[in-house]
Amino acid sequence: MSQKIKTINPATEEVIKEYTLMQEAEAIKAVEDCHEAFSKWKFTSFEERTSKLKAIAAELKKNKQQLVELMTQEMGKLLKQGEQEIDLCIAICEWTAENGPENLKDEERTLPEGGKGLITYSPLGVIYGIQPWNFPAYQVIRYAIANLMAGNGVLLKHAESVTGSGLMIEKIFNDAGLPENLFKVLVIDHDLSDKIIDHELVRGVTLTGSPSAGRIIAKKAGEKLKKTVLELGSNDAYIVLKDADLELAVKKCVQGRVYNNGETCVAAKRFIVEEEIYEDFKKAFVEKMKTITFGDPTGDEAKIGPMARKDLRDELHDQVQESVNKGAKVLCGGEIPNQKGYYYPATILDNLKPGMPAYDDELFGPVASLIKAKDEEDAFNIANSSKFGLGGGIFTKDEEKAFELAKKHFDTGMVFINSFGLAQPNMPFGGVKDSGYGREHGGFGVKEFVNSKAIMALNK
Repeated sequence: MSQKIKTINPATEEVIKEYTLMQEAEAIKAVEDCHEAFSKWKFTSFEERTSKLKAIAAELKKNKQQLVELMTQEMGKLLKQGEQEIDLCIAICEWTAENGPENLKDEERTLPEGGKGLITYSPLGVIYGIQPWNFPAYQVIRYAIANLMAGNGVLLKHAESVTGSGLMIEKIFNDAGLPENLFKVLVIDHDLSDKIIDHELVRGVTLTGSPSAGRIIAKKAGEKLKKTVLELGSNDAYIVLKDADLELAVKKCVQGRVYNNGETCVAAKRFIVEEEIYEDFKKAFVEKMKTITFGDPTGDEAKIGPMARKDLRDELHDQVQESVNKGAKVLCGGEIPNQKGYYYPATILDNLKPGMPAYDDELFGPVASLIKAKDEEDAFNIANSSKFGLGGGIFTKDEEKAFELAKKHFDTGMVFINSFGLAQPNMPFGGVKDSGYGREHGGFGVKEFVNSKAIMALNK
């Protein structure tokens, strides 16, 4: 009997659509078809690849509103933030089209004892992406576009809850003139996904997800000696130094915590404030967070929409409750509203200590962890004590000092100065420690799944 999955609108709790999961034979054929398409695509010129990426950008523009509305239906993000997501996707396509050929061009070197050396970046083959629900378009675009530029074929297993968005992206790619089967969506369960990882024609795996999922995927791929890129969770620390512009810091910290309903890996989560300004920051932070209203993500009034699924909302609340039971103090929010939809209010927890979920773990929703630091050194010690290392932030009026502190003291893949974490097409994206490894964007992603091939003509 065929298995079914349903997508559910988190604002209304109504079923959007039902999908039939692929059977194993169908999924395996998709892998084979993708490899066949790759076998031709790998010989295309950079000019041809660039043309297709620009065409994908044009199709994204053409279908922007429809895709945005579907994303909002499936996972609850505000419409205007969905529009920003598609704008970022378009920018990634255009930046990669413009800069990809330069990033991937051959490099000549003179050999130590004479002779000619050539380094060329050859595509590997079929790359399998396992992607989450929180940015249904961006998470796909950022790995798919880089790999298409590199000459690879691309498979996608999207999160079940955003199946419709994944299939619409596939249609956009096809309508842009991408060769048939070069980008394929696999509507499959986890057991079949493991078999896709095992398949000999799959040459690399990229995952955006939790650290626990990352360990499983890395082990599975590693057993087959396949490279992985992992963008995992985080508990990003935003350090507010005593010389910070307090008004700016509060504004950006609130934005950084609640953007995308707080469901962002690189979101601001821990707010570490020097004790000299702690009480002033806390007062202003609470006042600002109390203005963050939740409601219908398709309307204009709400500042956050529902969380993507009921189980995610319940898990977040459990983390809040456990932290409170261990001594944390709720400064605002912290209660599940009695209404339809998977809503959770903007929440701040204070009096936090190691051993509490709000101190140690990732809270994937609009919950802020407020932590007092004795001084600058203590602030960075607290920030870096986390097992995670995706992003972070520094607030100070001395920007030059902030860059030096970021370079020398922040143990993360990204640092944001007097702002909050948003991906940029021309900058690398990725983390360290339990936040994973590998990079996307900025010319780095196009080289993650290529063969850096050395060709040498030695002097006789």
